[in-house]
Amino acid sequence: MSSQSPSSSETEITPENAGPRPRRLTYAAALSALEGLALLVGGVWILALGLTGDPGDRTQGVTGGVTLIALSLLPLLAARGLLGRRSWSRGPALVTQIMALPVAYTLLQADSAAIPAGIALAIAAVASLVLLVNAETTRALGIRGPGNARQQDEPK
Repeated sequence: MSSQSPSSSETEITPENAGPRPRRLTYAAALSALEGLALLVGGVWILALGLTGDPGDRTQGVTGGVTLIALSLLPLLAARGLLGRRSWSRGPALVTQIMALPVAYTLLQADSAAIPAGIALAIAAVASLVLLVNAETTRALGIRGPGNARQQDEPK
């Protein structure tokens, strides 16, 4: 006789039993997806320029383009997870936003058309961080705060 304990997927909050998705969670997913798409487009653009441009810059262009395309997967997967209310998705979404802040700062230091892009990226990153750490979003994802794990595990 083996006693089966419920797996984490059985106890996890799912869209079917949790009610409607909070707007804050949807907005966080949309911002994450937008950042992922921007990275993907930028990566494809740099890759195309690297392949068609100066042969001396080809390696740098291909490497930069492939790197951006690979980096775009993190926010895109996080956005999909946020929409599906998967608790694991908050971590990659937070990491993406934290990585975006130094990039935004670097863009703001430029004396060019990159300044508006830096402003937009900074606003998106800060807004996403606020949305992702919001209590409503945390509850919707089924993430327990410190000290709450025992209370929810104990039988009533």
